[in-house]
Amino acid sequence: MQQQLITKDVFQFLENLKKNNSREWFTEHKTEFKALETEVKSFYSALMDKLKTHDDIEKLKMFRIYRDVRFSKDKTPYKTHFAGSFSRSGQRLRGGYYLRLKPNESFVAAGFWEPNKEDLFRIRKEFETDASEIRAIINKNSFKEVWGGMQGDELKTAPSGFNKDHPNIDLIKRKQFIFVKNFSDKEVLSPDFITNADLAFQAIRPYFDLMSDILTTNLNGESLLD
Repeated sequence: MQQQLITKDVFQFLENLKKNNSREWFTEHKTEFKALETEVKSFYSALMDKLKTHDDIEKLKMFRIYRDVRFSKDKTPYKTHFAGSFSRSGQRLRGGYYLRLKPNESFVAAGFWEPNKEDLFRIRKEFETDASEIRAIINKNSFKEVWGGMQGDELKTAPSGFNKDHPNIDLIKRKQFIFVKNFSDKEVLSPDFITNADLAFQAIRPYFDLMSDILTTNLNGESLLD
């Protein structure tokens, strides 16, 4: 079976779109876009198939190229990247995977982008009680070699009801709990890219397993799913 690839044509189109981000240009090149979009979707589908060999994936969501400019100062009508996310199945499995393809700015990401209010409070209470397990996972050399440190938005100080001097305040004040791994254009265009992206996703699994356990139990360890 032939390995699924991202071709140079994908990045070249996105570079051209960046220089000509107008409805007129895009309309003239719509046929080219559609062909490349099909190619990219095929890659994402192949990556989902790989994910499914080691995780329970519910769906793939490809994001549209069209920008919502209603509340943006930037009125250019099109995104200059392709992106898609992979959702894990059911209430028991938490976290999600993401891949963006953009010249010189491609990356995979995984984690918790915008936890709802209840999940965010539960995560913070867990870290207030004990953060030894999460630190053991994210500080492990093999994990950091792939993903580096945790990223995402955070509060400037402690959230309401939490002590700003708590030893785990660095985790408690977070609003997002995500990890990002960047890839160069050369790496994305390599035949090994789909395998390397999947290996990175495999490496995040201990983090997902722990966070899923946190979000499906109360502080006494009792299941919230029954």
